[in-house]
Amino acid sequence: MLYAKSNPVESIKQHTDELVKNYEELKKNYGEIIEQKVTMDKSDFWQLLNIAVLYHDVGKAYTQFQNKIRRALKVEEIPEKDSTDIPHNYLSPMLIPYKKYELLKNKSFKRILIQAIAYHHERDKKPDVHELREAAELDLANIIDQIREEMKIEIPDKPTNKVFSAMDFQNRIKENENGYYDYVMLKGLLHRIDHSASAHREIELDRRNNVGEAAKKYVIDNFSKLRNVQTFCRENKGDNVILIASTGMGKTESALMWLDNDKGFFTLPLRVTLNALFSRISDNNEIGYKSAGLLHSTSLDYLEENGFENPEELNESARLFSKKLSFTTVDQLFKFPFKYKGYEKIYATLSYSKVVIDEIQSYTPKIAAAIVKGIEMIYKIGGKFLIMTATLPKIYTDSLIERGVKFNIKDNGQIPKFIMDKERHKILLKDKEIKNDIEEIAKRAKNKKVLIIVNTVKRALELYELLKKHNLSNLNLLHSAFIKRDRAKLEKEIKVFADSKDITHGLWITTQIVEASLDVDFDYLFTELSTLDSLFQRLGRCYRKRQFNLSEPNVYVYIDGVSGIGTIYDEKIFKIGLEHLKKYNNCILKESDKIDLVDKLYTKEKLKDTKFYKEFKYALKILDDNEGYALTSSKAQDILREIDSVTVIPRTIYDDNMPMINEFMRYKNADSKEKRKYRNELFRKINKLTADVPSYKCSNKIFKSPISDRIFIIECKYDEKSGILFDSDVVNSIG
Repeated sequence: MLYAKSNPVESIKQHTDELVKNYEELKKNYGEIIEQKVTMDKSDFWQLLNIAVLYHDVGKAYTQFQNKIRRALKVEEIPEKDSTDIPHNYLSPMLIPYKKYELLKNKSFKRILIQAIAYHHERDKKPDVHELREAAELDLANIIDQIREEMKIEIPDKPTNKVFSAMDFQNRIKENENGYYDYVMLKGLLHRIDHSASAHREIELDRRNNVGEAAKKYVIDNFSKLRNVQTFCRENKGDNVILIASTGMGKTESALMWLDNDKGFFTLPLRVTLNALFSRISDNNEIGYKSAGLLHSTSLDYLEENGFENPEELNESARLFSKKLSFTTVDQLFKFPFKYKGYEKIYATLSYSKVVIDEIQSYTPKIAAAIVKGIEMIYKIGGKFLIMTATLPKIYTDSLIERGVKFNIKDNGQIPKFIMDKERHKILLKDKEIKNDIEEIAKRAKNKKVLIIVNTVKRALELYELLKKHNLSNLNLLHSAFIKRDRAKLEKEIKVFADSKDITHGLWITTQIVEASLDVDFDYLFTELSTLDSLFQRLGRCYRKRQFNLSEPNVYVYIDGVSGIGTIYDEKIFKIGLEHLKKYNNCILKESDKIDLVDKLYTKEKLKDTKFYKEFKYALKILDDNEGYALTSSKAQDILREIDSVTVIPRTIYDDNMPMINEFMRYKNADSKEKRKYRNELFRKINKLTADVPSYKCSNKIFKSPISDRIFIIECKYDEKSGILFDSDVVNSIG
């Protein structure tokens, strides 16, 4: 037997047969759509992909590779005439019978095929012509008959050397070349087919399950008719769409109706929002759509903790992009503009999919640049996008127009707007620091539900200590410096607090992590001023769906001694926003006012000298100039997450959990599937004890842990009510 894998044991023929099944399934389900994305004749494309499937792994017949598997299986090894460690993907192109296929007389087609196979695994080791020649002469030439017999496919009488030029790493197919999109499609779909076959999973699931119809039925059953924005999305489901819609207008159902019966990806800024949305879509008492997947860094934890059936299978299907609809964070999806090694897998999938980007204004300028670049690339390869938001910075749409991206601008050049006419917020600007208004805030919290949002963790902790002196019966704190286990618990508690009719009063102190992440509704909001787009997100946590009915303001905005200006928020944008906001002091702020203010503020003219705009433009330039293949997938993900933070376990938490950590260390290098599964379960439990904190807060307090290169111990105390106490010190008790 010519082995392909050792765990489970599988021959090259068996693995290839699995790929053939996935190839046929993909063609059956999405073939007509995929054919519209390639520039070559559709029959030529499918033939090329079929050849790639059949021959991608024949290089594994190389004796040195076979002996690796044999050693793992503890079976007798084969004598080696050439023992150089050569990646099998570089050997496979030498075993294709090029003369058999008429279309491979086309040099462009041949180059596309060779590169798709040679780089279906992206290696640090580049092809070495001398090593490949030796392997062909000393090894492959002697096992041709065996390969033919086992694989049941045609193999040339001797390996061909006429592939080395096409395989040269310096000769990789680039974006500005003819055939680039055909190459992306071929290589990307080969990745999809191969990865699904290796996991023994179907490549595409639930093709006929229409989420648009499920969403429409839900709206009709519960509200009797569609809202205007929902009708608009149904009528424009074949187009690229950008729209503005107020919170509470049914944006989620609108997006689902736009997705309709196509493969779809739905992105949101934060995991907690995605989790809630995924549960709602899946719930039989809500939309009840069962063909959705959840994809982010802790999605498996969420699925397990919330009782979903077969969580590992559900998680893996989402990771393989097999689900009809995936709810995902942008770091999982929009890393492809970095053109990391293997980016074609996502990019090719998006060519026949639709992507929803919700709340684009919530992202930093660097991440927004990656999204804008990603939308441009999706547009060029034939995918579809929907951007929907409550407020939309104009520089994003201007950038897309400059890049030739077409979407549904009205005849008057305006983005479609669906604005709620409900008046929800009356704001009062207070020219003082928020910490100097503690008495007033505490007084309100004794008979109403009050929310405080400040710009930094330090300010939140400061207010928490001040308010503890007022003996409030229901005082809570939520910010990013809680370990994941406690943060998840607090996020559930704030929702229960806000939703419960039995709880009539109390106070939550939070940072901007609640702006776009939690569907909560408080009676009063006391907040430091931030930039306008951020501020308007905060307003959505107060009187979220209620009509304003008070004789006094329900939102108090503190404009003096504001924390985080110049670090978290651009100082110039902050100041311009404040000047715009002053004319609404002690006035009702309508939804249309919020949209107009953001529209006026986020123009190229207003922003051209700001750090925000410079970061956005510089990030776009980096992405435009990137030729590709310099990064790994995880590195691209780190950049997209803007990793200026470190993952830490507070020393006191680390010490309290030493038994579990020691157990994990015993299985860290597990060699069996069962042991690795147990190790991964332990790691997920340990990961819940971590927090991601800014590196500047802890650079002189962190030490490497034995758990992972990415997890550090921070020498600080930890309190379940306050989070990581950065100003505390703990004696290093280990090493």
